[in-house]
Amino acid sequence: MRRDIPPLAEVRRLTEKKRDAWWTVLLVDPVATPLVRLTAMRTRITPNQITWGAFLLGLVSAACFAFGDWRWLIAGALVYHLSFILDCMDGKVARLTGQGSVFGAWLDFVFDRIRVAVCGVALMAGQYDRTGDTLYIWLALAVVGLDTLRYINSLEIFKIRYNMRKQIKARVREARRAENSAEVAFMEDLLRNNPSADIEHDIRKTSTVSEPGAHFAEPAADATELASNPAEAASEPASQEAADAPRKPQGQVIDLQQEFRHRFPVYLRMRSFLLRHRIRTHLVSGIEFQMGVFIVGPLLDAVIEATLVSGALLLVFELAIIYKLLLSTRDFTRTIDSFERDEVATAA
Repeated sequence: MRRDIPPLAEVRRLTEKKRDAWWTVLLVDPVATPLVRLTAMRTRITPNQITWGAFLLGLVSAACFAFGDWRWLIAGALVYHLSFILDCMDGKVARLTGQGSVFGAWLDFVFDRIRVAVCGVALMAGQYDRTGDTLYIWLALAVVGLDTLRYINSLEIFKIRYNMRKQIKARVREARRAENSAEVAFMEDLLRNNPSADIEHDIRKTSTVSEPGAHFAEPAADATELASNPAEAASEPASQEAADAPRKPQGQVIDLQQEFRHRFPVYLRMRSFLLRHRIRTHLVSGIEFQMGVFIVGPLLDAVIEATLVSGALLLVFELAIIYKLLLSTRDFTRTIDSFERDEVATAA
């Protein structure tokens, strides 16, 4: 038995994300985190082995769904939730024991996509065999397609936001003739790390601004945080900085979400409340979509209704992310233009 595993409260601090899907925060972490501590203390199970276990349980869930009967639907839903708990445990065990790897992250991502596809086809095939309704065939295609769309969109938005930040940091380095970008921070990171104080400050600032203009705020001391995967980074797009980077004094703070916050000030209050409870504002992401299709629908024996509602909500929140990206690109353009104006003024 390992004796270097800290108490449960410290394990929660080390392994649980600062913000996560509400399903994970409310229904998974209370079970998964104590199991993570127990696993690390009393076994030699590796994160990759847990990933394999989650994948195999997902296949068992698919087999249950394929039978089609409501009793098997309930069994499949329960097994799917167990599979998801294990899926959340692998990353926590990796963070707690230092056994994380690039290959493990890849394996987890690929197995997740396979599990969704297999369970989606099995669930709809079982219901088609049970009812003969051809709508289930289209729903199978929709489930796989929406899950794929979600992650393609996430990866592309991640790349766009990363490139915008990279260009801004390059301009700051050039303007200040510095060798690193420690003098620039992004407002979204600071608000995320200190939601209680910084968001309320930003609310007051937003309420006094008549139109988007200034894109530089006062310095703040909090370091930035890296999202654990690209999907998260797209849902909370400001999280592309290294989580374990040493804290450095922040100089210039650039806000690439100013126009969005100006247009929707109520969003800040909702975001502040959710982040205080570790819940991210992207309320229906890939996780909630999966849970609606593979848990809520089978448990209520309402697969069609749950799939349609979950899919519609996923699309609504994906469109919201795209809209935020559009406004963010406008803030980005104004920020770059401000650098160019400063260069012209300096040259003159």
